[in-house]
Parts: sequence; C-alpha cells; structure tokens
Amino acid sequence: MINHTNSHQNNLTEREKNILRSIVYSYILNASPVGSRYLSKTLSEEVLLSPATIRNVMSDLQEKELIRHAHISSGRIPTDKGYRLYVDSLMKDELLSNKEITTITNSILTEKNDFLKDVSNILSTLSNCLSVVKFPYLVDIIVQKVEVIQLTSTRIVVVLALESPYVRTLTLETDTEISFDNIQYLTSIINEKISGKSLSFLRNHFSSIITETSINNHPLVRLFVDSIDSLFEVYRTNDSNIIISGANKLVDLPDFETITSVKGVIELIENEDIIVHLVESIEGSDQDSTVLIGSEIGNERLEDYAMLVSSYTVGKAQGSIGLIGPKRMNYSKLLSILKLVSQTISK
Repeated sequence: MINHTNSHQNNLTEREKNILRSIVYSYILNASPVGSRYLSKTLSEEVLLSPATIRNVMSDLQEKELIRHAHISSGRIPTDKGYRLYVDSLMKDELLSNKEITTITNSILTEKNDFLKDVSNILSTLSNCLSVVKFPYLVDIIVQKVEVIQLTSTRIVVVLALESPYVRTLTLETDTEISFDNIQYLTSIINEKISGKSLSFLRNHFSSIITETSINNHPLVRLFVDSIDSLFEVYRTNDSNIIISGANKLVDLPDFETITSVKGVIELIENEDIIVHLVESIEGSDQDSTVLIGSEIGNERLEDYAMLVSSYTVGKAQGSIGLIGPKRMNYSKLLSILKLVSQTISK
C-alpha cells in the first residue's frame, strides 16, 4: 500500500492517536460527526477519559488539521490529513474470514461468460462503492489456439483463445465464397504456427509465418492475413478498455443523499476518461495497493472521494482494479477485499 509521509505522525501522543483512530473509525461506521461524550463511552474499555479531557485532545487534533467540525455545534469528522494518517499508521488490519474468502474466490472462479465484467459487479456488491476494472494491455498475452465458426459461405466467426480468463471473438466477411470442407485441417495448421506466440509477435510476423505453409493461398488464410490488425490487436477488441459498476450502490450511501452529490456521481461515470487517466497514472506502482484520498487524487471532481487501486496480471500483461467511494470508506476491509480479488484474477 502506498505510504504518504505524514509529518503529524511523530508529533502525536498515544492518547491523540487513540482518539483520532476512534474518530475516524466511528465516522466510517456511522457517517455521523463524532462527539466527546460518544468517544468517552466507546473508549471506556481501553482507557477512562472524561468528555472534557477528550474535548481538549480534539481541540489539539483540530489545530493540527486532522479533524474538523462538520457544523458549528456538531461533533468532529476527519480531514484528508486525518484519513491519511489513519490509513498509513493507525488503522488495524481487518482480515477476511474463511467464509468471506471462500465466497469471493468461488464467485470469481465460477463466473466465465464475461469474466472481468463479473469481477466488477462482485467488487461493487462487496464494497458498496463504484468498482473499476481496467483490461490489461494485451501486447504480451499468449495465443493458445484459434477456432473458426462458419456463419455463411462468406462470413465466419474467429474465436481466439488467449492465456487469460476470456477469449476474443471477431466476425470476418469476404466477397469471395470460402469452401469449408477442410476447415479443421486449415485451423490445425494455423494453430501449429501461432500457438504459444504473443499477440504482438503475431501482429508483426503472421504473414511471413503463414506463407511458409502449404495453405498460404487458401481464401480463408488470405482473409486472416488481410485482417491481421483486427485479429491480433494488442488491446482488447472492446468498445472500452474499462468497466465501471456499482453506481446504484454508491448513491444509496448516506454520503450521497443530496441532489448535488448524486449529480456528482453521474458526472463521474459519464466522464469515463477521467477514471481511465487516473488508473493509468497509478499503474506500474511497486506497491500492492494505492490509496488516494480527496485532494491527493488530483481532480477537483473527486475531492469528496477516495480511490483504491490494485494491479492484477494475466500472463505477462497487467491490468487494474479499483474502488471509488466516500472518504469514510472502510479502508482496511476494502483493501483486504481488493488484494484477494486481484490475487484471484491473477491465478
């Protein structure tokens, strides 16, 4: 997980750390400003502190810009700096139960129709946040085999099985009728030449590879050669390289009860390029997971949000999964979920 240096960490007493941790955690759970009387009761099992003592500590934390008043007469809520300190050094690891681990892994491993779309839906359901799944850059993915399905005498569907949880399908059409009497023989020779090679290699060398065979003049093979750019495109042949799910989950949270906040969620989803840019800017990080809070995201439209991003691998290719939600999201639990999901995809 990315760790932002925070100058406040070494300046806090243990009492201040305990109270800040309690404020952040209480606000995460309840979405309500936290008062001194409430903290006095919740902290009583660990340490006895009067509401007056807690108020004094809260004043010190407010001077350090770690908490703030939600309203003039209300309790306190964390600031971006407070959340950052909490994530980096104060929160306790929340391990997933064996039941949760089994449920998550089984849900992912049994969904095969549109694997990464299913992953996105699973993530949004588990987190109540906006889930983001970015397809890997497929340049290094290995081709396992190709299958050809005849639709008509001039139209075929090519199914390209990749070293990944999904396949690529492409419909090709030609002006010349193709005889499919020996289609199995043709595809077996093609598979001998392409199996085990990467998309990028085949994109650059398929023509020369296939001309060395006895079938290089067959209309089907010529159609393959004419369609190299589409067949071996190094990006997923999809309308978009990203899947976003869970807007309905996000707007149900108490953080998005106003028309303005709901409008913000809609605008966020409609501006998909913003999310793509953010995820791509994080990709390649050496950290297991990256946490960006509020202004750290670097986009005015996302200053009320937090963003978690983790990477997964498919063969040699890397993709990303992420969550976007309110700053009071349960970081510890969601980071554990994100880590498990990314590990499961990679398997």
